[in-house]
Amino acid sequence: MTNFAESPLVREIRLLAQNLYRLGWDERNGGNISCIIPQEEAEQYFDLSRTIRTISMDFDGRELAGKLFLVTGTGKYFKNVYDDPENNLGLVRVREDGAGIDLIWGYADGGRPTSELPAHFMTHIERLRVDPLHRVVLHTHPTNIIAMTFVHDLSEREFTRTLWRMCTECMVVFPDGVSVLPWMLCGNDEIGRVTADKMKEFRLVVWAQHGIFGTGRDIDETFGLIETVEKAAEIYMKIAHLPVLQTITDENLWEIADAFGNTPRAGFLDPR
Repeated sequence: MTNFAESPLVREIRLLAQNLYRLGWDERNGGNISCIIPQEEAEQYFDLSRTIRTISMDFDGRELAGKLFLVTGTGKYFKNVYDDPENNLGLVRVREDGAGIDLIWGYADGGRPTSELPAHFMTHIERLRVDPLHRVVLHTHPTNIIAMTFVHDLSEREFTRTLWRMCTECMVVFPDGVSVLPWMLCGNDEIGRVTADKMKEFRLVVWAQHGIFGTGRDIDETFGLIETVEKAAEIYMKIAHLPVLQTITDENLWEIADAFGNTPRAGFLDPR
């Protein structure tokens, strides 16, 4: 079998983690990534009938039974993922009874998946119902998005409208808008359930005073969504205290949507 750690699948996750740490979005052991790995791709590297160990889950994962995921480990630092993927990442398969996961590769030091695994799995379930090509969930702590949740109205409509107005690209990249949750305790099923419920309609969910959950069909799409929101939040935090002389209007936003064939989230823009 060829080296899974050097495979395109793992290398992409390694580079993502390295980039997130470089950006300062995932301090210490903050942030987590999970990615669905097609069985036919995993079979190029492993005999999938052989497992290392079974890890229990306090979550009913039957809807994901048999699916393979590459997941960052709990307590792991993103700065270490690139150089030491086998300790910091794990390839797991959800058991048929949904009560646990089988470890195929990784977590070599005895580790486990991220503590946010329930939120990830619940999100995967909901996004797969909406988009069968969905593959990636990324949770990260972008500085300006977090800062914005301290000073801005947290209504989804107003938060999204402000982001859309910060740069033309926003209506192109996330016309479906951004969901926003008030502060909640992380690492438990409750925040996972609420996040997953929002993921029925949104690809992006902001956790106030904490970070953001983003989803997509691949790493580039998912990271691109979040970095676009973060750029808009950065612009907002730089100008919010200054007199605004001109802005992108709702009429302009409709123009952008029409030009790119996008449909803005219903009710978020004033009627034409």
